[in-house]
Amino acid sequence: MNYQETLDYLYQSLPMFQRVGDSAFKKDLGNTLALCSHLGNPEQKFKSIHVAGTNGKGSTSHTLAAILQAAGYKTGLYTSPHLKSFTERIKINGQEIEESAVVDFVAENRQFLENLRPSFFEMTVGMAFWYFAKNEVDIAIIEVGMGGRLDSTNVILPELSLITNIGFDHQQYLGETLPLIAGEKAGIIKSGVPVVISQTQDETTPVFLQKAKDMEANIIFADQMINVERVTSEVKGMAKYLISENGRQFHLEFGLLGNYQKYNLPGIVEAVNQLKLMGWEISDEAFRKGLREVTSMTGLKGRWQILGENPTIIADTGHNEPGIREILAQLKTYSFHQLWMVIGMVQDKDVRKILEILPKDAQYVFCQATIPRAMPADILAQKAQEAGLKGSVIPSVNEALVFAQKNARSHDLIFVGGSTFVVAEIENL
Repeated sequence: MNYQETLDYLYQSLPMFQRVGDSAFKKDLGNTLALCSHLGNPEQKFKSIHVAGTNGKGSTSHTLAAILQAAGYKTGLYTSPHLKSFTERIKINGQEIEESAVVDFVAENRQFLENLRPSFFEMTVGMAFWYFAKNEVDIAIIEVGMGGRLDSTNVILPELSLITNIGFDHQQYLGETLPLIAGEKAGIIKSGVPVVISQTQDETTPVFLQKAKDMEANIIFADQMINVERVTSEVKGMAKYLISENGRQFHLEFGLLGNYQKYNLPGIVEAVNQLKLMGWEISDEAFRKGLREVTSMTGLKGRWQILGENPTIIADTGHNEPGIREILAQLKTYSFHQLWMVIGMVQDKDVRKILEILPKDAQYVFCQATIPRAMPADILAQKAQEAGLKGSVIPSVNEALVFAQKNARSHDLIFVGGSTFVVAEIENL
């Protein structure tokens, strides 16, 4: 099979959570362990950092990868889901896995995959570990898919674990309360492996403290030691922060513009501190370069990405209530005449809480991503109307964006989001 045939085979043969939801979710690590064993346990052949959390784990993973890359290390990066291309999920030094490597992996292991019947995610994790081991990376940043305890990535023994924050998302799998969700995320805490918590939260702190105690793991609540303050709006595509740590202060420029990055930065800074204590050589210059150039070094997209001006067009992948609240807070810092919201969501989530907090005075264009999980645009519009929101229904993401652009004035602002998969379909992302 060529690359496209291989990809079609994987999509059709293996259940993919992003596309179909429930039927792809596995509640144990059996398949992943079996696949890793078949592959010769590649997860044991490279050093790693494991990153979990509700929001911010993708930005944090990409930033740590950029910093280590800038420090001269051959750095693997595994993230999910992809926006444009499957190969985005597996990178070394910012370069996506070669299509030929994907073809080779499936060709070599096809019979085993057909017998095992793993989920798409389980297969992809195995492929990432195989690729990183084969290419002898110095270290790999591994982003958890969902939860932590039962996530397929949780077969690694990392140098460092990092948990960004805990919010309500995927409650049907992870639990209905923040402590229950934290318990699942805390599943990545390993015996004797230090764990950094980016954001202290009253409801989740006891859960993390107890798990770290049980595992005899040193736990560091980064935001209690490192204060982060955004000091200016972005200048030349950079956000500027004042960092206060151990009685010293310094400024940083960060290439990710979302105000919510202030919650991720303490964890990123402390993770680098911990790595340096372990003997990883990361100069101040490499640290700053990784932060400044994270998008160009790793190819990260869809995080407060400015796609146009006059009118201003911004896309962001934030898709749960905490993420949307941060987006709305940042939108309020912009000056505009009219706000346009090009919005789509998935149907296996409770969207009411999000719709209730969206601004009533915005013009809405309801759309849907072309995946089975997408909530039909007309149903979303109906639910939105019940929450007092009005607008047009244009199912195609790009046609919805064109409609907003044609009807918006130059001083208006157009926001595109509500779902990672809506952002993924923007043509000029």
